[in-house]
Amino acid sequence: MRMTAYSGKTRSTRGERGGWMPKISEARRDARRAEILDAALRCFARSGYQRTSMADIIAESGLSAGAIYGYFASKQDLVLAVASRLLEERRADVESAAREHPLSPAEIALTLIHGVRTQMPMDVLLQIWAEASVDPGMRRLIESTLGSLRATVGDSLLAWARTHPERIADPASWSTATAPVLLSLIPGFVLQRVLLNEFDEQAFLRAVPMLLPHD
Repeated sequence: MRMTAYSGKTRSTRGERGGWMPKISEARRDARRAEILDAALRCFARSGYQRTSMADIIAESGLSAGAIYGYFASKQDLVLAVASRLLEERRADVESAAREHPLSPAEIALTLIHGVRTQMPMDVLLQIWAEASVDPGMRRLIESTLGSLRATVGDSLLAWARTHPERIADPASWSTATAPVLLSLIPGFVLQRVLLNEFDEQAFLRAVPMLLPHD
């Protein structure tokens, strides 16, 4: 029979083999989950998704197999979680920056590219896109998370367009049409950055305000 005991504010549960096992708080569970995802991300960046095994991720994390499988049942679950986190972080970047003032199209694009450059292993991103082309589960997740990102970008474009009625006659239609075009700059940047040795990323960044409205 399972029993619970309290010592101050810490709740414990008797394990199957006896002894008291402290229950993990939600914050600690989130931190442990992030730790596992970071380990998986390092492995994917170093060896590639296909060549990385669960044993590699377990060794990289320094945790037990039981600890890993308590959060993720398979490598596919891990890469799905990695992809979701990476794209959600970029959506949050735009949402956070737009709280200060309506972002121009150029500012939105540069915010996204900055996040990709500084917070995402771009070769892993390419692997995720490739996997999504053949894995239905990955495709559904990417479709969902990209849809959320496109909606946030569209909302930001709409807010900017409404402050420039002299330039945008129909803000709603314009923002809906422009959002996917703006987002296409991201894979273009990533592909060239990863695959072309002579790619000049600083020139690319300087060209963004030349291409998109920036005031």
